[in-house]
Amino acid sequence: MYIDAIVVVVALLLVIFVFRKFSSFVYAMAIMDIFLRIMAFLRDKVPLRELGNIFPSNIPAILDKYTDGIVLDILLWGYVFLYTCFLVYITNYFIHKKK
Repeated sequence: MYIDAIVVVVALLLVIFVFRKFSSFVYAMAIMDIFLRIMAFLRDKVPLRELGNIFPSNIPAILDKYTDGIVLDILLWGYVFLYTCFLVYITNYFIHKKK
């Protein structure tokens, strides 16, 4: 059903309401996407029936599952924008971290 999309949206909304910063939203989205990619890798490489198809492959897979056309293109460009922000935050952290 829509449980995977609902969980992702509720988690991101919870992050927005608790932390109230755009950077927290970007980090949370990247953390969820990396987690989903790790779970998809484990699902493919580890022959456990318990893993099954509980987790979707990644956030673009969720977007592709429930939208199409111009809405999907807009959401995927937003996804690319958020990952670009994530790259800027991570790069900035490594440049300015103390030795």
